[in-house]
Amino acid sequence: MENHRENDVIEVDLLEMINILWSRVLIILGAGLLAAVIGFVISRFVLTPTYESTTKIYILNKSENTAVTYSDVQMGTQLTKDYAELINSRYVLETVIGQLSLSEMEYKDLLKKVSVNTPTDTRIVSITVTDIDPQQAQDIANCIREVAGAHIQNVMDIDAVNVVEEANFPTIKAGPSVIKWTVIGGILGVFLVCAVILIHYLLDDTIKSSEDVEKYLGLSTLALIPVTPDENDVRQRNKRK
Repeated sequence: MENHRENDVIEVDLLEMINILWSRVLIILGAGLLAAVIGFVISRFVLTPTYESTTKIYILNKSENTAVTYSDVQMGTQLTKDYAELINSRYVLETVIGQLSLSEMEYKDLLKKVSVNTPTDTRIVSITVTDIDPQQAQDIANCIREVAGAHIQNVMDIDAVNVVEEANFPTIKAGPSVIKWTVIGGILGVFLVCAVILIHYLLDDTIKSSEDVEKYLGLSTLALIPVTPDENDVRQRNKRK
């Protein structure tokens, strides 16, 4: 890059910027490695692990003593979004809070822990609860399934909500992802160091060589006076005197 301001325009030499970064590649890689280690330590030892428990229900809307038709299945698929809204409703979640005596938890707190998914072209509704306590995650998921099943029957006027799967007891943590945090930490570390190096380079307008004199000042260099390390030391001592 050429740190040259002319008519308020900064000329950028991309090749020179690449060379600057390449000359500091060890610093960049070291910073990335350090940031990756920090991300690993935070995700592994600092952040509280969370667990997910999932239960599934099957909803079929049909009249009593009648065969299930294709239109029944198609309509049921279209209604799964309505079922998801009912499961996440205030009535259902506040009822669950009351039944499980979760006095420290409010509706909005529980809503953040619950996710409802409806696979495409199916009538199966999956209810997943995330919590730092695996047992509580399982209890909440099962309770939501029971309360939501009764609520859906009353509101939608359907025959039954069948249980496909009971909520599982999670034994493996769902988050935070150690690999994800480590990779993101490394990428951020590399990016930040590169940004600092480039910003410092952009703001540095000192003259460093005869080429800079000709480039920035438009003057020709008549001669160069080499300065050896010994001569440089003498000059420094003379300045101190």
